[in-house]
Amino acid sequence: MPRAEWLKGIYPAIVTPFNKDETINEQGLRDLVDYLMKDVDGFVVAGTTGEFVYLSDEERLRTLEIVVDHVKGKVPVIAGTGASSTKNTVELTRKSVELGAKAALVVTPYYFNPTWKEIYEHFDAVNEVGLPIILYNIPQCAGMHQQWWTTEGLAYLSNVIAVKDSSGDMPYMTALFEKIRTKINILCGYDEVGTAALMSGADGLILASANMIPDIWQKIYRHVQKGELEEARQLQQKIQKLVRIVARTSGNQSVKEGLTMMGLEVGHSRRPSMPGDAFRHEDKEELRIELEILGKIKPRETTYILGNKKIHTKVPATPQTPRVVDNFALKVGEGFAGPPYHEIAHTDLLIGLKGGPVDIAIERALKADAGAGKMRIVHETPRTLLVPTITTRTKKQEELLYVHAVAGLKWAIEASIEDGFLPKEMLEDVVLLANVFVHPAAANRQRVKVNNYKAARYAIRKAIEGRPTLDEILYQKESVRHPFKYTP
Repeated sequence: MPRAEWLKGIYPAIVTPFNKDETINEQGLRDLVDYLMKDVDGFVVAGTTGEFVYLSDEERLRTLEIVVDHVKGKVPVIAGTGASSTKNTVELTRKSVELGAKAALVVTPYYFNPTWKEIYEHFDAVNEVGLPIILYNIPQCAGMHQQWWTTEGLAYLSNVIAVKDSSGDMPYMTALFEKIRTKINILCGYDEVGTAALMSGADGLILASANMIPDIWQKIYRHVQKGELEEARQLQQKIQKLVRIVARTSGNQSVKEGLTMMGLEVGHSRRPSMPGDAFRHEDKEELRIELEILGKIKPRETTYILGNKKIHTKVPATPQTPRVVDNFALKVGEGFAGPPYHEIAHTDLLIGLKGGPVDIAIERALKADAGAGKMRIVHETPRTLLVPTITTRTKKQEELLYVHAVAGLKWAIEASIEDGFLPKEMLEDVVLLANVFVHPAAANRQRVKVNNYKAARYAIRKAIEGRPTLDEILYQKESVRHPFKYTP
């Protein structure tokens, strides 16, 4: 079969939206397709990001049916039909033909670690169905990394049109360019090396992050096609932090959290995936900030009520962001950030009105600490008290806490003023009390500063928005644990 000229460009590996009872949210799936349509060259349904291993065969086929119906032939739809058994894979592939799939994305058989001969025989059987096949190499999930010579052999099966490599292994991919690029299409499925793969000769990208930023990936693709490599490189650098979060955490959960923050109702992943675990709470906060920077979460007017005073501000708003923020007598927020382990930062924060409970607590704390100098006012407007979580015992520990952690705290306050969560009009009316942790074994000054900036910024936002919400707490109550694991 000749190279597939249609199989080029940007293909999001779309998530499978779920309702609260974990049934498929069919309208949510159609809404996601509508959001993506103008910026993509096709869709991949029931792939890894679509949680195919958590779906029944009937659900996999139903998601394909919905997308094919909604797309109405405007762009190709690729069906994820891979399974651990040959029989199951063949059956899913045959039914996908009937439902209108343009091709099948078939992952290397997983779980029992078949031999290369068994893998070849598996794909040979799927080849007999007649639907164009995209070989899918994702060793971090399948448990086995294809070698270039095994992929080369599979490329000569009559219905194999492409390989999707999600290993992130550029030497493997460059070997594929050398051996089989004139025979079949080569697609990259690892977000962090997307631009590098295109520049090296990849025909397109099938990516999880393309659910959230399809337009930016499309710009990168077009820049590369035109030879505008510096423009493409700059865009990859701009999105690198976002795609790193997606690639190195629970990709399905991270993408769903991102889409939810953008206003698309896709729900959570199916258990055992849960918010706050493989995709950590700090990952969610960083993902949100990156989406704000990229213009995917836009500012919205919010009113702060401080007694008789009303302040209008604009903050980057998710569906959880209240339109009116009041009850400033006492607001509580918490933030946690890392890595590495010994430079992890943890901030407990109180925000309150001057003359209120937080202000009174600050004055009492300063009076009780008189002469000791452990508690310090570290920012004047808003007036902010630093309360150490630990007792410093060395000059290095004092420096890390009172210089570098404080620098991070100040940075977070200034960033929150800039993004509107602490509007300038309220700074004279409120006070902050920050309980700050620096690990006794910390050494890396820059990481202490950056992590404390992150933790404090998260804490400020959570205090203002009233997060975590009751729904979040109830959803995660079974998996709540202290972030510092016990290591004997």
